[in-house]
Amino acid sequence: MKIAFVVQRYGKEVMGGSELHCRLIAERLFQAGHEVTVFTTTARDYITWKNEFPPGESVLNGVIVKRFPVEKERDIKDFNEYSDWLFSHPHSEADEVLWIEKQGPWVPSLLEALEKAQNDFEVFIFFTYLYYPTHYGLQLVRKGKILVPTAHDEPALYLNIMKRVFASAEAFLFNTQAEKEMLTRLFGLEGTYQDIVGVGVDIPVIKASTSFLSRYGLIKPYILYAGRIEPGKGCQELFDYFLEFSKEEPNVQLVLIGHLLMPLPNNPRIIYLGFVSPEVKNMAMAEAAVTVHPSHFESLCMAALESLAVKTPILVQEAAEPLRRHCLEGQCGLYYSNANEFAWTLSLLLRDDRLRASLAENGRRYVEAKYSWPVVLAKYFRALEYLKR
Repeated sequence: MKIAFVVQRYGKEVMGGSELHCRLIAERLFQAGHEVTVFTTTARDYITWKNEFPPGESVLNGVIVKRFPVEKERDIKDFNEYSDWLFSHPHSEADEVLWIEKQGPWVPSLLEALEKAQNDFEVFIFFTYLYYPTHYGLQLVRKGKILVPTAHDEPALYLNIMKRVFASAEAFLFNTQAEKEMLTRLFGLEGTYQDIVGVGVDIPVIKASTSFLSRYGLIKPYILYAGRIEPGKGCQELFDYFLEFSKEEPNVQLVLIGHLLMPLPNNPRIIYLGFVSPEVKNMAMAEAAVTVHPSHFESLCMAALESLAVKTPILVQEAAEPLRRHCLEGQCGLYYSNANEFAWTLSLLLRDDRLRASLAENGRRYVEAKYSWPVVLAKYFRALEYLKR
């Protein structure tokens, strides 16, 4: 089939959760024999939407990529102030429309290209309900529309104009049961194709490596955070909780890998490895006693699934319902909601080897059963066949 993806950013340099999710699915569908084209922007940074990639057509790992320039960069201070006002005051629909434009990335030329290309593709797969290209693109395209919402419980989801977005899709591919329940409660979604899919995770073979530990100056046991290091991902809360915890457990390290977007505490127990290769990431996860996922807002969390794939249990923020469900459904981790619970659950995981080993085995089986690539792709194939019929 001829399949078009629509996403706000795209590329091997773009490591945001939904954007990486989109790229992995697009490449796997290409490898399965489909003709795949991505409609995206020239932006690499999701905070400013600054144009950094060249506009026009290119090919990445067999997938055709069509990039369109963002016509307005985002002033994040202005956007945040406007969001705070909008979400806390009575307002009009025009105010919400202005919010979508401020949210961005504002790319009218992408929408024009979508409109012209409607008859060139059998299916359009939109990633992330939140941004301008999906918001207007879903309403513009006439048929063959799949939405991968990657939604979590946040104020934007309750804007009145979001009803149009969720009323426009013909099929929904959710990340988790928790996401499906939330969106069905808010928008109904009757008469649409629905499935819980997520993204595939490779199951690597990891061998213990003392050279890895010495190379980075790591001492077991350590806990690991992998992802964007910023307050919005719960990292400031994580630092505060860990520093309090380390007063009683001074021999435990907190190791960080990913894109650094905030200052780090000046503490020798917090170690930043930088942005590392997938091989190093897998090794860091496999050698960790536990990986911690402090975000209050997640629709899936690929890092948590990658951790479980290498038999490392997870410790998650209870406020992120999909992550809490991973722990309960997979019996593969624990969750906390405050500093005391963080300290208690982490101490239990560090000291109880049998518990940690049991959670690790359960986690590997959970990922293999629900998030291995054959399982995920089979669900995409069924959705494509549904729309084709």
